[in-house]
Amino acid sequence: MRFDAKQLIEMSRAVRAHALYAVRCAGSGHVGIVLDAADIITIIYANFLRRGRDKFVLSAGHGSALLYSVLKLAGYNVGDLESFRKLGGLPGHPEFGIDGVAATTGPLGQGVGNAVGMALAAKIRRTDEFVYCLCSDGDLMEGVASESISFAGQYRLNNLILLWDDNGVSIDGRAITDVDMPMRMRAAGWNVVSVPGDDFKKLGRALNDAHKSNIPTFIQCKTVIGRDSSLAGTSAAHGLALSDAELMRLMEKYISPVGDDLWEIVANNAPVENLFDKQAIDFNSVAVPESDKNISTRELSGIYLKSVIAAGVNLIGGSADLGASTNVKTDESIDIAPPKFDGNYINYGVREHAMGAIMNGMAYVGLRSYGSTFLVFSDYMRPSIRLAALSRLPVIYVFTHDSIAVGADGPTHQPIEQLPSLRLIPNLNVIRPCNGAEVAYAWRRAINGTSNPTAIILSRQKIEQVSAPDDVDISRGAYIILPAVARRVRVTIIATGTEVPLAVHVAEKLGDAVQVVSMPSVSDFRAQDIKYKNKILAGYVVVIEAAATAPWFEFADAVVGIDSFGASGDGDAVYSHFGFDTDAIARDILKKLK
Repeated sequence: MRFDAKQLIEMSRAVRAHALYAVRCAGSGHVGIVLDAADIITIIYANFLRRGRDKFVLSAGHGSALLYSVLKLAGYNVGDLESFRKLGGLPGHPEFGIDGVAATTGPLGQGVGNAVGMALAAKIRRTDEFVYCLCSDGDLMEGVASESISFAGQYRLNNLILLWDDNGVSIDGRAITDVDMPMRMRAAGWNVVSVPGDDFKKLGRALNDAHKSNIPTFIQCKTVIGRDSSLAGTSAAHGLALSDAELMRLMEKYISPVGDDLWEIVANNAPVENLFDKQAIDFNSVAVPESDKNISTRELSGIYLKSVIAAGVNLIGGSADLGASTNVKTDESIDIAPPKFDGNYINYGVREHAMGAIMNGMAYVGLRSYGSTFLVFSDYMRPSIRLAALSRLPVIYVFTHDSIAVGADGPTHQPIEQLPSLRLIPNLNVIRPCNGAEVAYAWRRAINGTSNPTAIILSRQKIEQVSAPDDVDISRGAYIILPAVARRVRVTIIATGTEVPLAVHVAEKLGDAVQVVSMPSVSDFRAQDIKYKNKILAGYVVVIEAAATAPWFEFADAVVGIDSFGASGDGDAVYSHFGFDTDAIARDILKKLK
């Protein structure tokens, strides 16, 4: 059933009352959006959102009390509103995993990108789902939102409805959005409608029209921040600047037993949610990529990925305009482009951050996706990577051109701190393979994962292939790729990726008491038992990796790395210039052992 305007007024009063109660219990929160946007969220959940099919994303995540309130009233199992912002209770910003929360939001702009990903996923799956997203002025100022909005217009995602809580105010005063936001949205390929944010009839007509549009719809909802409070229309209304007495007065004003009863109808008519089956993945038919000559790990990755897709593993790939360079666009890739969405590859354009947020959106609804760019440009998408890790989304990142050996492109394109900084993100698997077996391990680890994003770090330059012994377990994160001849190990050289062949050559110069360890995954190695760690970290431990050195002292006595920006020049020359030279490293190790 659909509720009329008179009923919706009572239902929105109840939403405000319960949200204000949560904020008052917490002693903190954001009152402004509770008071000005309750009507918008009410009509969506009461009259439009089909539970278990459609999605609602609160990109303006500071309005979490508003979301928790409507979810509680609509029959979702969110727990007690009294626990809002308390340890172990409802978090200060929405987090995926709470019943009814479609995405982890709060960092502004992210939810817009997530909503775009969800709408794209529905197109790929050929379902009739709609995605509703409520955003604020702050969301629309963020670059990730602009990138995502542009992408949605290019892909004509007409199942996406973005509602703008247009109150003209941000924390520091007047909201500095575009001079003419509706014009910008039209230029980006969106249908634009402007309505008062508290007029249920006009809101309803706008939403009905959005369902008939052949392009995404942007609904400008004019509101007053902190409506009905003494701070209405001011930036102070954003947070909790109201006195407890005024908060109590507002809460009592909005209490609506009639509204509560009407929400009970919504809760009692909630259908069972649809859940997509997880794909069972069999890698037995996928051969490990091998080469008897020098080859880059990006090439090995491309060979393996092609076989994975050919074997029927259902992955949605893509790149920020670098598919050919990162080797993620294979002969098995079929472009996804409107009006046909039956492919498996997305051209994101030069939109790294949107790519990250959109992949998260697809992952929230169960699609498995990978996206790629150069490692140095992972910085552009870092907030989305962090949220994927926080939300335990099995997203896959393919980052190539992984070191100063990129060479002539110069220091702007040569990553230094990116690799160790990615390893610092909790719950993110970072894997830097050196050969075909490790590349296969990286992809299998990433695809089989269900609660961790994975970053696969790959080279542009070709490297000598050092084979992994047949009896090693690469999944332990580190293994002895070149055993010492002597019984007692005097030196262990740890290396990752393209530095493994270099480490082998250094070991050959140092003698029989040296072992070489390949450590493609620091986090997987860190999880091993002490006996295995002692075996791997025997003797004097030296690490060789073309990245910042500091984190490696967790394991190492000495580190050969780079703690400055790189230089332009031939890749081999730059590599050697910064100390990645067999003879120089061997001499330094011998000096330290004397």
